[in-house]
Amino acid sequence: MTVVLGFALAGVTDAQVYTNKPVGEKSEPLVDSLKSTPYPYALPIWGDKATALGFDLPYSAGLSVNYLTQESELVINNIMVGFNGGPQYNIDEIIRIDEAIASANAINFRPDIWVFPFLNVYGLLGKVSTSTKIGAGVFLPDSSNVWSEVASFGTTAKFDGTVMGIGITPTMGVGGGWIALDMNFAWTDISALDKPVKTFVFGPRFGKSFKFKKPQSQLAIWAGGFRVKFSSETSGTLPLVELFPGADPQAKVDQAIINVDTKQMNVDDWWSGLSTIEQANPVNKAKYETANRALTTAGELLNAADAALNDGEQATVQYSLDKGFEDAWNFIIGSQYQLNKHWMIRAEYGFLGSRKQFLTSLQYRFGL
Repeated sequence: MTVVLGFALAGVTDAQVYTNKPVGEKSEPLVDSLKSTPYPYALPIWGDKATALGFDLPYSAGLSVNYLTQESELVINNIMVGFNGGPQYNIDEIIRIDEAIASANAINFRPDIWVFPFLNVYGLLGKVSTSTKIGAGVFLPDSSNVWSEVASFGTTAKFDGTVMGIGITPTMGVGGGWIALDMNFAWTDISALDKPVKTFVFGPRFGKSFKFKKPQSQLAIWAGGFRVKFSSETSGTLPLVELFPGADPQAKVDQAIINVDTKQMNVDDWWSGLSTIEQANPVNKAKYETANRALTTAGELLNAADAALNDGEQATVQYSLDKGFEDAWNFIIGSQYQLNKHWMIRAEYGFLGSRKQFLTSLQYRFGL
């Protein structure tokens, strides 16, 4: 049911250029030139006032192409499952997710402008390929409240999607040291999901730029954090056979039904063998009610799956669930080489926690 949890972090990008206030004796000629030269562009607003105060501004518009790959572990709960459009059952009590890993590879196009000397605004448009690998089992209790697996399933599904987004980056630099607070919203439309996945990214970065002898050429390095929040509710439909790759779904369901029936008989035999006093014991009563509840849910779910497999049409699974990252934050390091104020190339790596990501981009800037 969770095979289409692949989501895009294609909004993970910001321009590592910034308005800088040169300081020190070596920067005095540049500062004097900035103050005495009329600012030639319409953007950013107050650009002329900023240069008159000795600030060195990047070109006011940019176009970049970005490639991102990422892998994240997910937490899944509130799982509802039904078959062929029938009633859905909450299966949190009997399902255990052994593995839930979402991956994405995305390429996007990013136009941006400096609205103010310390505020960059950008848009995102891209394509993403997603993959979600799921491994899970159905666990049921016996009369001793020992839970064991009666059925397992797993799948890896791949889907393509389109990403659109908007973002802002407040940033400031002094003497080549800088801070950037990137924030963006993105919407990823994946055909297998009923609704687009909404993502909010916050990425604070702290860096330093080092100039080379070649004019306008420099290297920036940075470190920071990366936090992602996305819409937790997901619903969709998929063929039942996708839950049992390489296996006969009917055979899997039949065996699971036998296992449930066997456990139900064991629980009933245990309960009927207790005396009236033993049945009134709160511990025994709780064990019996828990086992019956789980077995009833499993039985209804498997009977619905069996009916779906035998109704003459391709059986489908309808599902809804809540999902989230194992870790909201991870650490990032990055670097950007600026050939000149027009061209720059960048790479960034995120790690620690349960998410890994890599981003690379090529950017061209010009004045407006």
